[in-house]
Amino acid sequence: MTLAGRTVAWWAWLRSPRLPAAPSCLPPWLPTRPVACDRPYSSHGKEKLDMSTYPIESIRNFSIIAHVDHGKSTLADRLLEITGTIAKTDRNKQVLDKLQVERERGITVKAQSASLFYNYEGVNYLLNLIDTPGHVDFSYEVSRSLSACQGVILVVDANEGIQAQTVANFYLAFEAQLAIIPVINKIDLKNADPERVEKQIEKLFDIPVDECVRISAKKGTNVETVLQKVIEKIPPPQCNTADPLKALVFDSTFDHYRGVIANIALFGGEIQKGHKIVSAHTKKRYEVNEVGILTPNEQPTHNLYAGQVGYVIAGMKEVTEAQIGDTLFLYKQPVEPLPGFKSAKPMVFAGMYPVDQAEYNNLKSALERLTLNDSSVTVHRDSSLALGAGWR
Repeated sequence: MTLAGRTVAWWAWLRSPRLPAAPSCLPPWLPTRPVACDRPYSSHGKEKLDMSTYPIESIRNFSIIAHVDHGKSTLADRLLEITGTIAKTDRNKQVLDKLQVERERGITVKAQSASLFYNYEGVNYLLNLIDTPGHVDFSYEVSRSLSACQGVILVVDANEGIQAQTVANFYLAFEAQLAIIPVINKIDLKNADPERVEKQIEKLFDIPVDECVRISAKKGTNVETVLQKVIEKIPPPQCNTADPLKALVFDSTFDHYRGVIANIALFGGEIQKGHKIVSAHTKKRYEVNEVGILTPNEQPTHNLYAGQVGYVIAGMKEVTEAQIGDTLFLYKQPVEPLPGFKSAKPMVFAGMYPVDQAEYNNLKSALERLTLNDSSVTVHRDSSLALGAGWR
């Protein structure tokens, strides 16, 4: 049969009233059901968790801080594996490092959070972990993360010992009056000298040697002891569910379909879908569309309660509406805004001008999204006689 004949026969078959409901000759790569709403990053359809089973006494909020390349993200991976949050496979490396540059270079740029569930001595605990960067350039991410925590794990390389950012991050935690758990990592290396590092920690930070935990995050040696120390040494949050809602926005991201996704730490009350909330910074009112926790992927919940860390989607369409350090509260239940944290001091400056001034609004939109995802970046309008309107 010629090509024209086959085409005519094919159209005749398509128009036939005896067309089967689900033809068996579909290609294997073609889905057999509608896929319009099946976005991999959408949490729609997931079973919601009941977070009321975790009282404040069983919650621990903590960060991992260290100098660059001392093993923070590797330790975070092991903690996620031990608590069953992720599977123990070779693919699960740098799980909390989601940016492309983080995976390519093996560094943490953006702080990420994850909720872990762990049973210790017959009690179920909710451990909220925030992995932080080690480079001095991203120290603002550390200070923001610590605002949502009551304690930190201070990781020190058993080979290199205490470095510049170890000291800087220690004093950030010390000034915030957080509980500090010293952990000596990479004890499996040939040149490891944990005794020397323990003496450094005792001399510089006045932390007794017997409080240091020796681990190998890469091999998983003694990592479970770190989890137990978190429960024993770090206090639960000092807040009350009966108080009015008071939520601190400590991070935010932008989604083209759902708008702004704000990471929040609750210092009082509770929040759920349908609540009317107000931003203390902008005074704008929103209706909550979704709340949940990060495991580290989005997991919707019925409610979030005082002491817990999670995310909220409330129909914020403008990137400027989610200010880092802002306080969210219920409509008609105003509260005193939380103090937030010290704003970053700019160190590097750059001027950006569109090649074509017709692209000015596109550049403006891109910069607004950048400032949402990285609040240490500040942007001001600028103009040049040679280059025209732009940004600095």
